[in-house]
Amino acid sequence: MAPFGDLIEAPANPGERNLYERWLGSDRAGMTQRFHVNTVLPATLPYAVDKLERHRYSAQIFVPMDVASYVVVVAPSAADGSPEIAEARAFHAPGNVGIVYAQDVWHAGATVLDRIGSFGVLMSRNDSPDDEEFFTLASPLQIRL
Repeated sequence: MAPFGDLIEAPANPGERNLYERWLGSDRAGMTQRFHVNTVLPATLPYAVDKLERHRYSAQIFVPMDVASYVVVVAPSAADGSPEIAEARAFHAPGNVGIVYAQDVWHAGATVLDRIGSFGVLMSRNDSPDDEEFFTLASPLQIRL
């Protein structure tokens, strides 16, 4: 998943902790932590991604609450700041692994497979118009996995 973010996994042994604090917060003034839960309808493979988003000032953490499996789509930024579509990658994630999208990483919205799914989502926001940015693709990405 590097350099796009990180996986969130349960520790291998009881009593251990995997720490993810480095993904919390923002250097931008006025940002506050926000947590929400979303429910997502399932997609059927293959499916088309026609829009990507990024959060320039915060990482975005997705923790599956009731998910069979899901798709992660990421893309680096081109020199002009737009997504570098030719370098986009798609990953199949099991429902027991979370994902962190690093700050300023282009990604598709949450996409579950198999059945309806719910995620807990944590990120920093200040409700300014540039908290999130969307980019409509000239030609949709076909996700087949």
